[in-house]
Amino acid sequence: MTPPPETIELPKPTVWPMVVAFGVTLGFAGLVTHAAVSVVGIVLAVVGGVGWWFQVLPEEQVEHVPVRPSAERARPIAPSAAPVERLRRGEAGHRVRVPIEVQPLSAGVKGGLYGGVAMAAVALLYGLLSQHSIWYPVNLLSAVAMPKMAHADLAGLRAFNGTALALGIIAHGAVSVLTGVLYAVILPMLPRRHMLWGGLVAPLLWTGFLWAVLGVINPTLNARVDWTWFIVSQVAFGLVTGFVVARAEPIGTMQTWSLLARAGIEAASARPDRERKP
Repeated sequence: MTPPPETIELPKPTVWPMVVAFGVTLGFAGLVTHAAVSVVGIVLAVVGGVGWWFQVLPEEQVEHVPVRPSAERARPIAPSAAPVERLRRGEAGHRVRVPIEVQPLSAGVKGGLYGGVAMAAVALLYGLLSQHSIWYPVNLLSAVAMPKMAHADLAGLRAFNGTALALGIIAHGAVSVLTGVLYAVILPMLPRRHMLWGGLVAPLLWTGFLWAVLGVINPTLNARVDWTWFIVSQVAFGLVTGFVVARAEPIGTMQTWSLLARAGIEAASARPDRERKP
């Protein structure tokens, strides 16, 4: 007679924790969508909690999983006393800092300015073709800081407004420069496809985020935004900024410096090549 296989006792698989998590997620999602979503989420969370409760109480549900016989199991690994040669920092391309090279912040500033110009050109083209006024996108942008513009009629948005123009230029320039600097910091840490990440992925993520929150923060302004043209302008910004940042000459991080340079010792031989005078 064959002896019964050796088994180990494990908790029985259950779907109730995922039901609870999904219900809690729907409960919070209803705060920004509709009350019915919260009701469904609360019901799911309660049902999942009850099911999870009976999964462990009054008696824990378990299952017995058979294991291989001792003769068929892998042998334990015997420790070796042989020494291991370790790489020193900076030796043979060994990296401690990731990435080894970064794009200069000046490239981010330049890329942000160029990308801002490209984005503004697309926005002005939209205003000229769709609204027959180049002031429409400028006034719409200034509506973030000017509540009067957010509630202005179509004629008011098409008309020239000096205050709105000044606010729009300042806001657009500041955001463009900050985004360009962010590109210079983040893109070197991503796979070497800057045009894909900066020109397509980042604009689509940013547009999706704005589309999700603008309807809650400012529904009046959200109703006036043409999202097709908005995506085109964001992609134009990302392509131009990503191109400028990617074309900039990278700067080596401290990982590429010598030990003397990292220690801050003032010596001509200790300076990185990029800091040595010709």
